[in-house]
Amino acid sequence: MVKYFCCAGLLKNTWDQVCIAFWQRYPNPYSNHVLTEDIIFREVTPTNCLISRRLLTKTSRAPRWMERYLPKHMASSAYIIEDSIVDPQKRTMTTFTWNISHARLMSVEERCKYRINPENGSWTEMKREAWISSNVYGLSRAIQLRLDVF
Repeated sequence: MVKYFCCAGLLKNTWDQVCIAFWQRYPNPYSNHVLTEDIIFREVTPTNCLISRRLLTKTSRAPRWMERYLPKHMASSAYIIEDSIVDPQKRTMTTFTWNISHARLMSVEERCKYRINPENGSWTEMKREAWISSNVYGLSRAIQLRLDVF
């Protein structure tokens, strides 16, 4: 069972500002739940796109209802992979993020796309999509019920 979310937003900042902010977001005093940010791979393609893969370690706790399914040391932190593609010619940035911790219990995948707003070139459009799933018998229904609350 997969739960799908989608939302779009308009950022009243230029695409350049949004990209700079994205790369400078960690570390910062308002995101102290992010412990580490490590670059695994980075390359500039022949078409001048920047491709990156990063490993993030976060201290964010698992949801309380899920803690009973996890060993104690695993309930307090998580490892996340983030891939990104920045295309300076098309002025787009796309990120793909997914958990590698707890993935046997629950998979969370997110894709964000940023591009210049066609009606106002000084603003940036963002589309965020997320897929949450579990193949664990009984847990997939619990995930579905908990997420319907949001």
